Amino acid sequence: MYKRILVAVDGSNTSRRAFESALNLASSMGAVLQPFYVVENTPLYFEAPGYDPSILRNRLVEQGKELGAELTQAMRASGVAGEAAAGEASSLDDVATVVLKAAAAFNADLLVMGTHGRRGVQRLFLGSVAERCVRQAALPVLLIPSAAGQEHAAQATA
Repeated sequence: MYKRILVAVDGSNTSRRAFESALNLASSMGAVLQPFYVVENTPLYFEAPGYDPSILRNRLVEQGKELGAELTQAMRASGVAGEAAAGEASSLDDVATVVLKAAAAFNADLLVMGTHGRRGVQRLFLGSVAERCVRQAALPVLLIPSAAGQEHAAQATA
């Protein structure tokens, strides 16, 4: 059914669960998988002497490369084709826009994302990249909640 799957990753436990789900789906369907990491490079202005925002940006880029290598290795171990990729958000293109543009460029027929499942005031103030992607997407979006797999993990440790 799905031949090209893009999964948004950021290194969090939630995005790792989304990657695992996408990896299992890609493996069972023989699909190509692309883990996609976004460097959130929104401008931060501080009046502090010696402040250099490029230090944070460079570390985020490096973190994306490390994560991409780790996930590509996991894909190879599972026999799933594909390569990790990265993009960069800005004041013009937020994270959701960058993810959706990457899905279109990859010609994905499924987008997989983790979601923290925030409600009420938390969601109001923090927003939701996943929610914006769902609202703006022109392709199916599979949301994996942060609690996914916790029951299984608890049973395995018991």
